[in-house]
Order: sequence, then structure tokens, then C-alpha cells
Amino acid sequence: MKIRKFQEKDRSSLIKLWQRIFPDDPPHNEPCKVIESKLAIDDLIFLAESNNEIIGACMAGYDGHRGWLYAVAVSPEHRRSGIGTQLVKHAMQVLKELGCIKVNLQIRSTNTEVAAFYESLGFAREDRISMGAFIE
Repeated sequence: MKIRKFQEKDRSSLIKLWQRIFPDDPPHNEPCKVIESKLAIDDLIFLAESNNEIIGACMAGYDGHRGWLYAVAVSPEHRRSGIGTQLVKHAMQVLKELGCIKVNLQIRSTNTEVAAFYESLGFAREDRISMGAFIE
């Protein structure tokens, strides 16, 4: 397994992976739109590849103040083998090299299994209220 940056040839495989892992995401998180928007800003999309197959992905962001992790996904048949850990650590290292000193992420409050995964990597729950607004 290797971790590398997204390339255009990966588009359909990444879309399929994210649709599989996040089937109930709202329309504004549609993978094709997310990829286009992300690539217009930077190329911080990392893929885990094994035998020429995309088996995991992680999108990172950095605004000069904080880093963020988005859409971390590992195909179900490859979970619990360290791929998610490697993807997160890789993204965090790249963010660190950009000058980032703190990385944030958001998960659904009901996703306790994923919360435990991130806690095992050193993330801590913070007393915050997450808010958002669509710009129309």
C-alpha cells in the first residue's frame, strides 16, 4: 500500500469510494463537486492505493491558521489494517510542513466508532458548537 496525491486519472475511483463510504451525505457534499472545488484551491487530496486500486482517501485543508481533515475514508474490506491511520498521519505531516500547528475535523455526533479512532490518534473532543450557513 502506498499513499500519494490525487491525480486526474483517479477521479472516478475516488468518487465511487466516497459515494460508497458516505452514501447519505447531503447534495452539497457530492464528490464530483467537492473534487472540483478542492482542486481549484490546492491539491491536498491523498489516496491510499494497493494493487492499482484506490482503497482509501483523505482530503486536507489549511487556511494559514488551522488545518482540517475532510472525507477520510477507507473501503470496508481494508479497514482495521492501519490504512486510515497512515492516511491521517500523512495528511497531518503535509499540513505540518505547510506551517500548520493544529488540525481540526468534524464527525457526526452519532459516529462513536470513528470518534474512538481519532482519539487513538491524539485528537480530543473540544467544547464547541459547529455551525454552518449556505451562501445563496
